[in-house]
Amino acid sequence: MNYREEIRRLKERKSAIILAHNYQPPGIQDMADVVGDSLELAIAAKATDAPVIIFCGVDFMAETAKILNPGRKVLIPVKDATCPLAAQLTPEMILAARNEHPSAAVVLYINSTARCKAYADVICTSANAVKVVSSLDSREVIVGPDANLAAYIQDKVPGKYIIPLPAHGHCYVHQMFTEDDIREARIRGGRIICHPECRPEIQKMSDLVASTGGMVRSAPEAGTWNVFTERDMGYRLRTLYPGKTFYMREDAVCEDMKKISLEDLRDSLEYERFEIILPADIMEKARSAIERMIEIGR
Repeated sequence: MNYREEIRRLKERKSAIILAHNYQPPGIQDMADVVGDSLELAIAAKATDAPVIIFCGVDFMAETAKILNPGRKVLIPVKDATCPLAAQLTPEMILAARNEHPSAAVVLYINSTARCKAYADVICTSANAVKVVSSLDSREVIVGPDANLAAYIQDKVPGKYIIPLPAHGHCYVHQMFTEDDIREARIRGGRIICHPECRPEIQKMSDLVASTGGMVRSAPEAGTWNVFTERDMGYRLRTLYPGKTFYMREDAVCEDMKKISLEDLRDSLEYERFEIILPADIMEKARSAIERMIEIGR
């Protein structure tokens, strides 16, 4: 069966839009109407008038699209595509941190569950985290769930006191990059660009720290890049810039991002599964924090 033709036919018939994260498998990226980072996809979800949104990513991303589009049907092709980083933070942890730091603002990474987002003052992505935190009046800022992103913010906004929540939350993919990777990249040549979810020491040793969207925008600045993020970001970069060289660590794989196949995408369109359903009160509380992030921008 030609899944690509079936997907195109079903998408047109149902007036659906397909959104895909930069870490999705190449075949899924090829079928998407929009491929991007979390901020770009949140903006695209808010802007669309499509009655059906198919989100190819992990659950917190599809939840964000639903929160921004409560009247539209939002589907994720694989029900158990989750984010281990997001699972490291709970609403109870946020409430405890608020009690301990009553004057602190709560900035949650978009890589968090809808239930957690409902307790945030504002959401951020790796693309706009520094801008979001800089915009706040509070000196103390609780940032979760990625402690490496929190360290990045602290380095860029020294006038704030950043409280990571949890203290050691991290993405297992970005945590794997080491100083050996830096040394090997220096021997190969080219610039080194890493994601803010990498360890602080890797951030400091890299030439540039950027979100995946930032990597796309920075790619024209050099001919060769050593890219410290999830492997299939390399496919996105090579597609956009075929004349450049991008070295990726081939074992830097987010297993949950790879769960969606073309067959799953076809089935999601045909049978309209799996729909994101969230409590109205959670969506209402989380929406203001997400919309505030979008207003602040990149």
